[in-house]
Amino acid sequence: MTQVGGPVPGAAHLPVHVEGEVVASKRIGGYRHLTLTAPGVPEAFRAGNFVAVSVEGHVARRALWVHRVRASSAYGPTLDVVVEPRGAGTAWLAAQPVGARVAITGPLGRPFALPKEAVSCLLVGEGYAAAPLFPLAERLRERGCAVSLVVSAPDESRLLSALEARRAVRSVTVLTADGSVGQRGTVAEHVDDLVRRTDADVVYAAGPTGVLRAAAAAAERGGAWSQVAVETAVPCGTGLCHGCPLPVVGEDGVDRVVRACTEGPVVRGDRVRWDALTTPRNPAPPPLRSSAARFRGDPGAAR
Repeated sequence: MTQVGGPVPGAAHLPVHVEGEVVASKRIGGYRHLTLTAPGVPEAFRAGNFVAVSVEGHVARRALWVHRVRASSAYGPTLDVVVEPRGAGTAWLAAQPVGARVAITGPLGRPFALPKEAVSCLLVGEGYAAAPLFPLAERLRERGCAVSLVVSAPDESRLLSALEARRAVRSVTVLTADGSVGQRGTVAEHVDDLVRRTDADVVYAAGPTGVLRAAAAAAERGGAWSQVAVETAVPCGTGLCHGCPLPVVGEDGVDRVVRACTEGPVVRGDRVRWDALTTPRNPAPPPLRSSAARFRGDPGAAR
């Protein structure tokens, strides 16, 4: 199994705090897709970064995965985010009309590490949290990697960009728990077979905790290296509040807790202490959100 290690504290870049504008909004299935201007953020974005958006009447900001970045448009560089209205904050965001001004901080967090060589990559995502896998797929294709993508959801309405995915990668597997489209079943039921069939060297995963855990375990069983974009509540997004604890095992084998928003959200799948992350005291939160020389990026304490 390939490994990446070595603690590197802090984020790989300094985020910016800007006033952005909603320049497009459309409902697709159960999600609201927003296109935002955010001067300086799209230019610094790397796949796996997220942004934090201030919500009217709420102290905590809402962390959003970036689904797509456009280097140029009629409005200049823009970024797309996907919102599932689940509570008051996300409902407020989803309801913002075109022309609304929003306070945005980003890009935040550690991105996915990219292979220097052309390797076989399996990308596994569920629901709107699969969003960061789409810009990742583009970067991997630029490096000549064979990219296979799994998009899953409980039902068709919560399946993210399945048609877009078919145009972006070598192969796409669609899974729905109710069988409404694609194959019936869950990531946990299919991922071992997918790792084997794609001969994956690296498994990247984004989604709820159960999906990440299943993908990381399948990668380890298949002799692959894994990275997961962890979903957890991120009150500030900058690491100052220490409100997003992520239990991991360090390179030295010692258990520790890092901040998901700065030492994560992307970490090595075999470094997460999954049982500690999903115990009743620290329940799994709702969704937001080879050698080391073969990979680019700052590996971080838990990678």
